[in-house]
Amino acid sequence: MLHPILRREGLVINHKRTSRIYREQNLTIKLRKRTKRVSVNRLELAEPIRPNQHWAMDFVQDGLWSGRKFKTLPIIDIFSKESLAIEIDFSINGLRVTRVLDWLILTRGCPEAITIDNGPEFAGQAMDAWAYQHGVKLNFITPGKPIENAFIESFNGRLRHECLNQHYFGTLQEAKDTIEQWRINYNTFRPHSSLNGQTPDAFVKAWKEENQQPKNQETLLEGCTA
Repeated sequence: MLHPILRREGLVINHKRTSRIYREQNLTIKLRKRTKRVSVNRLELAEPIRPNQHWAMDFVQDGLWSGRKFKTLPIIDIFSKESLAIEIDFSINGLRVTRVLDWLILTRGCPEAITIDNGPEFAGQAMDAWAYQHGVKLNFITPGKPIENAFIESFNGRLRHECLNQHYFGTLQEAKDTIEQWRINYNTFRPHSSLNGQTPDAFVKAWKEENQQPKNQETLLEGCTA
């Protein structure tokens, strides 16, 4: 991940130089060796074709220095890999989830579908009524099959490895500030291999410029007539 950042900033071009600096600064991380599992057929997940079409969300739990647990609710856009929001509190019920989604709709518009698990916060009456009211399809994964929501699982892994495991939080507000700063950095600075080394913000901007077509003369005249 460091090489695309250094190349983007114009500091290095050759990948070998990045590797040499990486080793000299003792930045290498010892990775745990994964045990080989039985090969199974991978599930092909349907991918959206535009931003704001399909979201995904799931809970991640962490704790304060005092030992008190708190919950985080990351919500991502599957197409752009953008982190839309990370709600944080000691308790987040279904009604609270719908309020977060209402705020996102006001600022971004309404998605066509949201992939979620079968937790009580998502499978309750509050989410069911919200989805019906807004015409949003709720894609519930098969119980015990988190791979069916692989995009949010991947994001949650990065959130835990790059943020939650790197900090001790004294208060809930400190956790909110730190995680929000990480979320902004994730969207605006961190390169993503699945986006050809772009940040989610840069990817969305490029997509909009590429797919934005000027209105033709007939459309403009119809608008004036209306």
